[in-house]
Amino acid sequence: MQFEPGLDRHEWESQWAQLEEDMHTSPEETLPELADLLEGVLAEAGYDLADPVAREGEEREVVAEFVAAREIADQVDRGDDVDPGDIAAALNGLVALHDFLSNTDARDL
Repeated sequence: MQFEPGLDRHEWESQWAQLEEDMHTSPEETLPELADLLEGVLAEAGYDLADPVAREGEEREVVAEFVAAREIADQVDRGDDVDPGDIAAALNGLVALHDFLSNTDARDL
């Protein structure tokens, strides 16, 4: 899934809802798409996922949660044998991150 600049909250929430349905039936296949979507949302919201300093700043929990899920999603994308528990943990992390971003008024999503 490609993130488009200027994606507004309604659009990403709609995309999330579609993927959320797939998450229950095909978690392994859906994980990389969810990670891609949230990566775009985080970038649009100003989170610097590539900057090690940002990973240590006040937003470190958000970035750390995403980075952990992204690593599992990348393993799935590569076709690595990934433990279903790790996939579930990554999905749970992305759901928690989605919920946080959905309830955050301080960010222009």
